[in-house]
Amino acid sequence: MTLAQQVGQLFVVGTRADQIDRRTLRQIGDLHVGNVMLTGRSRHGVRAPARVSRAMRGQVSAAATARVRLFVATDQEGGLVRVLQGHGFSPMPSALVQGRWSPRRLRAAAQRWAHELRRAGVNLDLAPVLDTVPGRRAAEHNPPIGAYDRQYGFTPKAVTAHGLAFARGLADGRVAAAVKHFPGLGRVRANTDTAADVVDRVTRRDDPYLRPFRAAVEAGVPVVMMSTARYTHLDPQHPAAFSPYVIGELLRGDLGFGGVVISDDLAHAKQVAGLRPAERALRFLAAGGDLVLSVDPAPVPAMYRAVLARARHDPAFRDLVRASALRVLTAKQAHGLLPRRGDGG
Repeated sequence: MTLAQQVGQLFVVGTRADQIDRRTLRQIGDLHVGNVMLTGRSRHGVRAPARVSRAMRGQVSAAATARVRLFVATDQEGGLVRVLQGHGFSPMPSALVQGRWSPRRLRAAAQRWAHELRRAGVNLDLAPVLDTVPGRRAAEHNPPIGAYDRQYGFTPKAVTAHGLAFARGLADGRVAAAVKHFPGLGRVRANTDTAADVVDRVTRRDDPYLRPFRAAVEAGVPVVMMSTARYTHLDPQHPAAFSPYVIGELLRGDLGFGGVVISDDLAHAKQVAGLRPAERALRFLAAGGDLVLSVDPAPVPAMYRAVLARARHDPAFRDLVRASALRVLTAKQAHGLLPRRGDGG
């Protein structure tokens, strides 16, 4: 795999779930993009997203991705956060409702939902949410999680039991889980998607609200998504996604995570809007992240070119890129996405 192809593996680029975005399609070939995300809301059942996924996978070739197949991701948590709906997709209540089920029941349901995702061509679910909101009243003042009932409960114990059940059910159905949003968005007062300077002034290195993430790492979850909030007791200068301390010392060091670290959206989030798109990608990868998520393909060429240029001229950054590409490829190997003997291209 060339350096250009390795860089392409570090991007997840959005396309509408029910309509092929020709820009994303071209970027798989032109920029060697190795992963896509189905975005928006599709209420047309399995057929439309399956057609989009099939078109994206059809761009895989020796020249584009060294025949390495794509992670096709989506947001399928339940409740109000559910990209794929309609015929072929079961009713999927909010995480707060799922948290009232037994872990056994939730795991079985998540396996069924995973089979539905697979029929739509999806093999990576950006779920479950492992953020803990400290109570019902606190949920009213927590726009990103509590306001949408995205939490499994109001204690780390409840979130751990049900978040892991969901992740294990996905794995049973051969869909990779990406737990989120490390180190937690359950105690912020604004949404990083729609507000700038979102700050958590509570979370500490030994915080009990990190327990769901630690348990997920110990259970072998393959992907962790980073929050873009700032955490004053962890790294007051940098959003978590741009923090070598939060990614390197806390997630990789304290929690021992060796898998793939994905960003939250770096295209439209107000929290990162003060930086040029290229700088967002560079800072995330330099901090130790692996997969740059851009729900919009528009900023991806600038991001990709900046990463490739620095990798070509900066040996230390090139080593980071290669290490990240290896982590992505290792995760893909575990999910049967590396080329098989005799594959064409």
